[in-house]
Amino acid sequence: MKSTNYTRRSFFKVTALAGGGFMLGFNYLAAKEAALSHPEMFANASVINGFIQIDAQGLVTIMSPNPEIGQNVKTAMPMIVAEELDVAWQNVIVKQAPLDTKVFTRQVAGGSQSLRFSWKALREAGATARQMLVNAAAQKWQVSPSECVVSEGIITNAKGQKLSFGELAADAAKLEIPKEIKLKSPKDFKIIGKDTTNVDLEAIITGKPLYGLDFKREGMLYAVVMRPPAFGLKLDSFDDAETRKVNGVQDVVKFGDKIAVLATSTWAAIKGQKALKAQWKEGTKLENTADMDARLRTLLDTPAKEPKRNDGDVKTAFATADKIVEKVFEAPFLPHNCLEPMNFFAHVTADKVEMIGPTQRPEQARKLIAELLKVDESKITIDMTRMGGGFGRRLMFDFMIEVAEISNLTKKPIKLVFTREDDMTAGLYRPASKYKFRAALKNGKIVGYHLTGAGVNSQNFTRENNFPAAGIENYLIESHNLENNITTAPWRAPITNFLACAEQSFIDEVAQELGVDAVKLRLDILEQAKNSGKKYDYDADKYAGVIRLAAEKANWGKAPQGVFQGFSAYYSHNTYVAQVVEVVMQNNQPVVQKVICAVDCGIVINPISALNQIEGGIIDGIGHALYGDLSFVEGKPQANNFNKYRLIRMPEAPQTEIHFVKSENDPTGLGEPSLPPVAAAVANAIYKATNKRLYKMPFNTELPMQGDS
Repeated sequence: MKSTNYTRRSFFKVTALAGGGFMLGFNYLAAKEAALSHPEMFANASVINGFIQIDAQGLVTIMSPNPEIGQNVKTAMPMIVAEELDVAWQNVIVKQAPLDTKVFTRQVAGGSQSLRFSWKALREAGATARQMLVNAAAQKWQVSPSECVVSEGIITNAKGQKLSFGELAADAAKLEIPKEIKLKSPKDFKIIGKDTTNVDLEAIITGKPLYGLDFKREGMLYAVVMRPPAFGLKLDSFDDAETRKVNGVQDVVKFGDKIAVLATSTWAAIKGQKALKAQWKEGTKLENTADMDARLRTLLDTPAKEPKRNDGDVKTAFATADKIVEKVFEAPFLPHNCLEPMNFFAHVTADKVEMIGPTQRPEQARKLIAELLKVDESKITIDMTRMGGGFGRRLMFDFMIEVAEISNLTKKPIKLVFTREDDMTAGLYRPASKYKFRAALKNGKIVGYHLTGAGVNSQNFTRENNFPAAGIENYLIESHNLENNITTAPWRAPITNFLACAEQSFIDEVAQELGVDAVKLRLDILEQAKNSGKKYDYDADKYAGVIRLAAEKANWGKAPQGVFQGFSAYYSHNTYVAQVVEVVMQNNQPVVQKVICAVDCGIVINPISALNQIEGGIIDGIGHALYGDLSFVEGKPQANNFNKYRLIRMPEAPQTEIHFVKSENDPTGLGEPSLPPVAAAVANAIYKATNKRLYKMPFNTELPMQGDS
């Protein structure tokens, strides 16, 4: 593959630093202003998506702009810049950037899109800096830049003379931004595609303060909040006399229908919260899971006012079918259960609002806090810590808004901390959902397909242009929303986390009815989509590629006796994943033994991190499919800690075998795509092992599973 030339626009500004350093800003004309506003960062650092700084010793400091929730972007994003800059990785220092919309774009950890959206910009940042350093060297030597070669921070000319980046940094900062730059060919990558240790690894394993819970500020108070114990309740009255007697409790503050206990330690704040006496009254309907289930099932039998997609003549296809296959699949609410509970620091003063902690979407949080406090956004700073899990929970802002409000009321620095019980019962949850699938079969083929989705608090529970769209001639997709007061939020791979399970389980059942191999049926549908001339949102060839790769690597259909294989494939977050799950029976219970997974995600930036992401999604998907459940009685969650909420355990994690499609395409998402298909592969394998189809999550409500007593 040839390298690509890009014509540059005037997006860049260069600043020389004290001591001969070099700072490059790109995308926005804000380099000097940002350097002045963040002197503590830019004294010896350079921010990607905004700045690269090279000091006189040749050390390159790269600021990583996006939130780090374990997806490893804090390592991967600087790797991309360093690759195009062509600096030795051991000479790179990485730092987390704060929220700065004048310098950075899309400072979001969500949708598995951080690298996909930033790939080109990060490469251009590194390549632009590299070209400016080359131009500076060429001027020194009075030669053409084309005679200069860059390798790992050293520039060499045709005579063998060498100059380091550190020696050239000050001169490079004085040059014009080059109008054209050349990006590397993937075949020349030295950093991208190589296993690279997480830049925070040593700090993580030695317990250095990285996470929101680690943050402390002299004189701050810890806040633990009492919230309504059920959705639909409002605060009537409270008695804080016993709370104020707890050693360390400094104050009790009411805000809305909540009560904050402020103390000198989390332990004192928690004890104070437990000592509070509150009376609650009904404000809105107190929801019950049984009632919601009944209403969702009714919606599945109700035609939508406007279908999401309607191809061909579905009514006729079903009316003339040889056979109709109809199945309903159900999934419950789920909490996010991040290892690190929600927490955040705020200090609101007359002059500014300082926010520090773990968030996946800081820019939107700042807007909401500005509205709450009626201050200009320019007065609010948000510094991001590393997160002990997000899974969509930290895309929401309730905990940030709470601590900002408490600090505003008290005018004190406040650290809000959720207990595990707070974290699990205060919301927000993956919405409960149900799907009804119908397939019309005629002459050994699928001639009609009808999917109806229904769920809580989301306008569309389908992906109407995803597989098998265009692969079936008569195709109808409908969706219903059930609104209620139980707060919901994105949960790892929103909507598709269960839709994929239902769809891919149903496809398997249809394959059985047709007497067709499950893998072959999927490939046949993809081939028909390619030739249909209809719209669809996936690449049929890439989809088929991972299906064939997974089947090949798993020796599909040739499992040893006693090993039962299940297949599934899904496209989400721009990535294609196919999986074969192997199940064995132990003590008359199915045990997930191994998962063989094929992934097409474009260029793999950091293979060891990519493996971690795929394995994490697989294990998370299996655990929640087998055990995850949360129900409500009179608006109250029926689990508030891990003694009642079952998670997958370490001995239950299967062996994994991951295969990446070799590609030079731009990278796509990895944090979520391996989760959606795995539950169906598990269900399809369990069917072969037990002859029982599974239609309701968690599966252990329908069949005893490994580890269940």
